[in-house]
Amino acid sequence: MTEIESLSEADAANELMRLAKQIAHHNKRYHAEDAPEISDADYDALIRRNNELEAAFPYLVRADSPNNMVGAAVEASPLSKITHAQRMMSLDNAFNGEDVAEFVARVRRFLNLAEDAPIALTAEDKIDGLSCSLRYEKGVLVQAATRGDGSVGEDVTPNVRTIGDIPQQLAGDVPEVFEIRGEVYMAKDDFAALNARLLAEADDPEKARQFANPRNAAAGSLRQKDASVTAARPLRFLAHGWGEVSAVPAGTQYEMMRLIESWGVPVSPLLGRFENVEAVLAHYADIERQRAELPYDIDGVVYKVDSLAWQVRLGFVAKAPRWAIAHKFPAERAQTTLEAIDIQVGRTGKLTPVGRLVPVTVGGVVVSNVTLHNRDEIGRLGVRPGDRVVVQRAGDVIPQVVENLTRDEDRAPYIFPDHCPVCDSEAVAEEGEVDVRCTGGLICGAQKFERLRHFVSRGALDIEGLGEKSIAEFIEAGWLNGPADIYRLKNHRVELLTREGWKEKSVDNLFAAIEAKRSPDAARLLFGLGIRHIGAVTARDLLKGLGDIARLPGKAAEMQAWLDANPQGEGESDGKYMTRKMEAIKAILEVRADGIGPAVAEALGDFFHEPHNRALWDDLFSEVSPPPYVVETRASEVSGMTVVFTGKLETMSRDEAKAQAEALGAKAAGSVSAKTDLLVAGPGAGSKLKQAAGLGIRVIDEAEWAEIVAAAG
Repeated sequence: MTEIESLSEADAANELMRLAKQIAHHNKRYHAEDAPEISDADYDALIRRNNELEAAFPYLVRADSPNNMVGAAVEASPLSKITHAQRMMSLDNAFNGEDVAEFVARVRRFLNLAEDAPIALTAEDKIDGLSCSLRYEKGVLVQAATRGDGSVGEDVTPNVRTIGDIPQQLAGDVPEVFEIRGEVYMAKDDFAALNARLLAEADDPEKARQFANPRNAAAGSLRQKDASVTAARPLRFLAHGWGEVSAVPAGTQYEMMRLIESWGVPVSPLLGRFENVEAVLAHYADIERQRAELPYDIDGVVYKVDSLAWQVRLGFVAKAPRWAIAHKFPAERAQTTLEAIDIQVGRTGKLTPVGRLVPVTVGGVVVSNVTLHNRDEIGRLGVRPGDRVVVQRAGDVIPQVVENLTRDEDRAPYIFPDHCPVCDSEAVAEEGEVDVRCTGGLICGAQKFERLRHFVSRGALDIEGLGEKSIAEFIEAGWLNGPADIYRLKNHRVELLTREGWKEKSVDNLFAAIEAKRSPDAARLLFGLGIRHIGAVTARDLLKGLGDIARLPGKAAEMQAWLDANPQGEGESDGKYMTRKMEAIKAILEVRADGIGPAVAEALGDFFHEPHNRALWDDLFSEVSPPPYVVETRASEVSGMTVVFTGKLETMSRDEAKAQAEALGAKAAGSVSAKTDLLVAGPGAGSKLKQAAGLGIRVIDEAEWAEIVAAAG
């Protein structure tokens, strides 16, 4: 990473742009989707780098700076939205004692206090749960909401009413309006019991729903459309503050929290009040020692200025109060031995290395497997079976190797496989990518189910009645190994009628739906094969030029021969070689549309280079006869226009919408520009809608688009 002092203004602006996008993505994964991709420590490192850049280049601070954002916006959700009466803020972070001392010094400077003036702080453990706001009126619970983006959250009132820790009626003398804020969480023991129950209740243990950690379990359980599901989950609550109130009946943070506790709402048993930095740091160390034994997960300690009068004076910055800070724990680590490296093949063919460890306890959890991510990560760490390694539970969720203690030992390096361990097809990484993927596709057992499910899906062959359950059943029976076998299922009619759930009518309907696809649309068939980089639009674009799908294997071989025979020449610039390559691709594949380049050509070459795939292709075409692909267009008011679709389309897929545009003689583009004539905007439309408004482009909704389609000649 470049030192900030060495960055030009342009470099700093570019890095701030990248950081804003990265952090927004990870905020969405954590807060909105309950599926974090990186550790807390890695996330905090991104925030620190952003803050350092903003401090060095204050005139480059962006409108979408992470320091202006809280949580993540509530997007597609079955729950209704609630606008918070008072914004639910986030907290700034401290990572060591010096950061905590500087926090207190900032408070002194802001309040213009003497250097030796005492500042009392409260300190409590920071629970790793889901933020929730409870609104009480006249002591009665009337509304509950998640934090969302801090301004708008989700209405979870019926769900919260099922949580035993949360009283429906507060006890004692309570203000007219009092909004209690805290964390909904799941205790460690309850989490383990829930996963065990879900496993026991599953028909197929391998497909049982299992939560990754207590926070995900709590978030998933609270954000249910059906409150009865929440009621069956062991959720708990701890209060840590308040929002909108009609009165504040005490003068300090500590007294207010004790009042909330007296009203019947749980607060942390580790909440304390301290007079100086040394005392709160001692409490932090004590909590850290107890961390593994606590009944719930925590990721730090929160300090708050105790005086509420001082809190009011201190106020807030963009997304956090000046009077509070979270002192985060470092990621927990342990040493163990890497016994083996296994390769798992995912449903998309990605080869993922998994390290098998001598079991070791990290942060109170026994870890025996660890992700090694990809081939490059193995090379970076230099790990081999037998190495002594340092393991960290990243974000207390995903175990990972952070250091190889024996990499200097004189032993042979680990060789990443170049063939799939499941089907023995070639395994390759495309140029510019780190992931190695099996090229076996449909013939690979690890990918078979997903590939066949895709083949019959709505966007591909759209075979009604052949759903996921049936595909799994037929694979298990040995009847379904590739797409051609779908057309031979009729040979198993007698056996199928003996199976549970299959009657004469349902079997006849299934076979009729299959027979109706003996002459499928060629573009749908090509898309259904799941060749990398060939989506629905690219499949249509390929066939616009070729016309007959049967020409594709020969064209792919011709393309691959050109690529093999024409490497980049010595002294030839990247740009010049790319131009030469693109001209060859367009000529060989008879390209008549944008979007087909080297990635598509190489993917076709890889696919047809595999004997397995050529055999699969021949087998399939012994059963189907797709007619020549002809693009028929209808006269419409959008003929000749460039159309862009944005936001969530509710009645059709994005690919289907683009196909409709092409059928109406329009060009479907992916981005808004001065050449755009029309923007079709669904719910959740963002930057493209703003761009269109700025350029004066006509904007319509999905219903208006449907009217244009219906009116076309």
